Amino acid sequence: MQIKSHSFWQLIVDRRLRPLLRTRWTGQFTDGIFQSALASFVLFSPERQASAINAAVAFAVVLLPYSVVGPMVGTLLDRFSRQRAVLFSNLTRSLTLIYISLLIFQGRTGVELTIVVLIAFGVNRLILAGLSAGLPLVAPKESLIAANALAVTGGSVFVVLGGGLGLLIRRFTDAIATADHADGYLILAAAAGYMGAALFAAMMKKSEIGPAPHQIRKGSITEGFIEVREGFRFLAMHKDAARGILATAIHRGGITALTLTAMLLERNTFNDPSNSDAGLAGLSIALSCAAVGFTIGALIAPMGVRWTGRHRWMRLSMFAATLGTLILVIDRTQILLCAAAFTTGLFGQSVKVTNDALVQSKISDEFRGRVFAVYDVVVNASIVIFAITSALLLPQSGDSWLVPALVGATYLLVAGVVLRPAKFFLKG
Repeated sequence: MQIKSHSFWQLIVDRRLRPLLRTRWTGQFTDGIFQSALASFVLFSPERQASAINAAVAFAVVLLPYSVVGPMVGTLLDRFSRQRAVLFSNLTRSLTLIYISLLIFQGRTGVELTIVVLIAFGVNRLILAGLSAGLPLVAPKESLIAANALAVTGGSVFVVLGGGLGLLIRRFTDAIATADHADGYLILAAAAGYMGAALFAAMMKKSEIGPAPHQIRKGSITEGFIEVREGFRFLAMHKDAARGILATAIHRGGITALTLTAMLLERNTFNDPSNSDAGLAGLSIALSCAAVGFTIGALIAPMGVRWTGRHRWMRLSMFAATLGTLILVIDRTQILLCAAAFTTGLFGQSVKVTNDALVQSKISDEFRGRVFAVYDVVVNASIVIFAITSALLLPQSGDSWLVPALVGATYLLVAGVVLRPAKFFLKG
């Protein structure tokens, strides 16, 4: 007998899943506010010249160091309460952002600011890994794909909504403060949002999102660092999950390359470089189109999986993701950029939420935290590689067909080789 999957609305109001969604979405809404402030301060400030290299370095600074220490941090998710990790990490983010705003107000925008921003982003990855690892414990088993679609895609939408609110707040503060101080006030608002996420996390029970008391591994943290290899060992035993993680990471890296292209087009080609507000608003529109694609991609993923199976749906989605890149190979205009953002987001999100459910179904909860930490590391490393590569290839205007063409070719290669049926199509 076939078990009926829950609808998205049933999942939203589900008594066990709702606290996790509330915590995740509040944090990601605040991520949007924080990221809009950083984008304004670093990339769209009239006092600073935006370039692909600068943006790529920003990606590397906030992601690459965490990719090195991430697996070690991930062992915490299998040794201690994930609820406590999410709670204290959100508190840490809030305090960190208060300090960042003070640095901006004082004009201290050098290495010290970079290090503190790095800490804020590194803590964020720990939070998302912990919530992803804990989701199977509070979501109905027969609706795991739909629950992932709801959590991940809802989070992406809230990031965009938070970014929009951030732009609105900045417009008001621009009238009463300098550009840098306006960004500082915006970061203070984000600090309050992370405090709210910490409050929601505090409302969850200590072992609600795992690990269960009998599954907590005893021993020192140093021993836990050594055990990170077990995350890789589990992936070696489940080759389809490992290949799915690689495919998802490469798609996310491709999105990063296209985002850099969009940033330069909006900053230096579609708008007057001296009008930073217009450039930032144009980029927000493109990212909003991507968010709509994310939402639709998540909605169709459970249906696609029912029609074709998890593995085949991921492969078809990866093939279809190349359509967005081909749009920008043909030409680069504001309308085509939005169309590319929508298409790439739609099919890429189908790959992401389906693979998250695949990994969660394969890995026991005892090791799920470590595996999702490894998952984050692979994605982050891919983002940095694509960011640096595209930065070296993109002109200052961003008006180039080469980077979209290379991203599309990479997607086709992944769909045809990494996800080939002989290696990827397994039962389930």
